[in-house]
Amino acid sequence: MVLGSSTGWYNTEAMRFVVYGIVFFLGGLSALTFNSSLFPRKISLHPTRQVALTERAASVSAIKVSRVIDGDTIELADGRRVRYIGMDTPEMGDLRRNPKCFAKEATEENARLLDGKTVRLEKDISEMDKYGRLLRYVYIGDVFVNDSLVRQGFARVDTVPPDVVHQQEFLQAEQEARGQGRGLWNVCVK
Repeated sequence: MVLGSSTGWYNTEAMRFVVYGIVFFLGGLSALTFNSSLFPRKISLHPTRQVALTERAASVSAIKVSRVIDGDTIELADGRRVRYIGMDTPEMGDLRRNPKCFAKEATEENARLLDGKTVRLEKDISEMDKYGRLLRYVYIGDVFVNDSLVRQGFARVDTVPPDVVHQQEFLQAEQEARGQGRGLWNVCVK
């Protein structure tokens, strides 16, 4: 038999088959032995969503608050603005004239909690809103600020998909605040 002859085992078609087989086998073998730490495992943070461990860890950062803009928005030391995810406080109005019911109290509570302090910010899915503000969950120490403002009646639940990791938590907090007549659920109910 002569290499390359069409009558023997080593014909062109058979060689191509053997080469492809070897490449396929080696590719599979390398995939099994490849360092899996480069491809993070998924964890379930919510029944409808999977988030990579490294992605979640990278989405949390600590930074100082330079000022509180209103009940659900802050400005960071680096000039970026952060809009809290999953909740909404009454608006202060243009030039702080004609604020909505309980807007001043919500802003004051947000300032009491955060003004000049270092906060931890946690990203959900979306990076920014249409106004260029970062969308984040905000923590000060052990206090989950978004939840706290809803639970105390300074804010209403306002979850916007895809940022829904804490939706059920916020709904429970609002139900509790409403049931207890806290904050805006006591003052602003008509």
